[in-house]
Amino acid sequence: MESAAARPRPVLDPGSVLPDDSDRAALVARVHDPEAGGPCVAAVRGEEVVDLTALSPTVSDLLERDDAAALVREADGGRVWPVDELLQAPPGRPGVPHLLAPIDLQVIKAAGVTFARSLLERVIEERTGGDPAQAAKARARVVQAVGGRLDGIRPGSPEAVRAKEALVAEGLWSQYLEVGIGPDPEVFTKAPVLSAVGTGADIGVLAASVWNNPEPEAVLVVDSRGRVRGATLGNDVNLRDIEGRSALLLSRAKDNNASCAIGPFVRLLDDEFGVEDVRGLDVDLRVDGPDGHVLRGSSSLREISRDILDLVAATHGAHHQYPDGFVLFTGTLFAPTEDRHAPGAGFTHEYGDVVTISSPRLGALVNTVVRSEDAAPWTYGVGALMRNLARRGLL
Repeated sequence: MESAAARPRPVLDPGSVLPDDSDRAALVARVHDPEAGGPCVAAVRGEEVVDLTALSPTVSDLLERDDAAALVREADGGRVWPVDELLQAPPGRPGVPHLLAPIDLQVIKAAGVTFARSLLERVIEERTGGDPAQAAKARARVVQAVGGRLDGIRPGSPEAVRAKEALVAEGLWSQYLEVGIGPDPEVFTKAPVLSAVGTGADIGVLAASVWNNPEPEAVLVVDSRGRVRGATLGNDVNLRDIEGRSALLLSRAKDNNASCAIGPFVRLLDDEFGVEDVRGLDVDLRVDGPDGHVLRGSSSLREISRDILDLVAATHGAHHQYPDGFVLFTGTLFAPTEDRHAPGAGFTHEYGDVVTISSPRLGALVNTVVRSEDAAPWTYGVGALMRNLARRGLL
């Protein structure tokens, strides 16, 4: 893959990034403000973004309030930025206001293997040992041997237990099948607090990876009491070759510099947008490559194998608490199999790919693929945030 350092960045505008019904949505943003020397919690109102940091110094604090949606819609704020200027600003440039990932102190969690189609692709990765050259042959074997047995099976049900017993007897069981149809879902920590990048930023793929793809997902935003307070979009970048070698390499495959994108905004739950609307979300993907390659796909939460509230309950409860809340990637139906380079090798990224993940009710998350090693270093952690808020008299 070639370096994307000199390639032009995608041009973002409100019409392509905001939700279709943004005039009826309670949207939370985070803005890097050079005058404040740090991030601001903000509300998107029409063509403007309004600073609410004086009312709530962090998004985490805002979502603990029962009146969060009302504050986002109506509260008097401070500084105002035009949406289009924030979208056109180069991300990461300290002297220019720009959008950040719209979360802060929340732990970044992810649920994996929550769709049958992507479940089979995880089994294929395992069977190939992460070798893309073996993907087509392994796919044919796995789909023929396993695919039909999973149709309509509810995870953890008696039918799932019987399917497991049969597959074990035939030597076809997999750790991915265990979390896909077994009683317990896979929930892991995707990235450290404050490390996610927002819309317009680069997204990182390890230089060592030769088989990888985007993972377009709906992301739940949950408060410290385990209540879903909103939703947004995410890219849980998948390094298929590294995880395929061993599931114990999950951290190396998933947690790298700029490898987690979230945004563009958090849409709060309210009378216009509730849990049922989240359950019905369609998430679309488009990858525009510097080589002219275009990849399209879509994922619908209507096809998820575990209900989103069941995933939340598996993450938060008497067994585990999150005092600053958490966000939860819900998994993806999308696993690209069309060939980009060698026949049978499937899809993999090129540096310079522009990845657009969109949903009509949530807007569009747009990122450009670079080497993780070349992405802007992550330098602003929890300590820096606390010191900045203290200097501003907000703590």
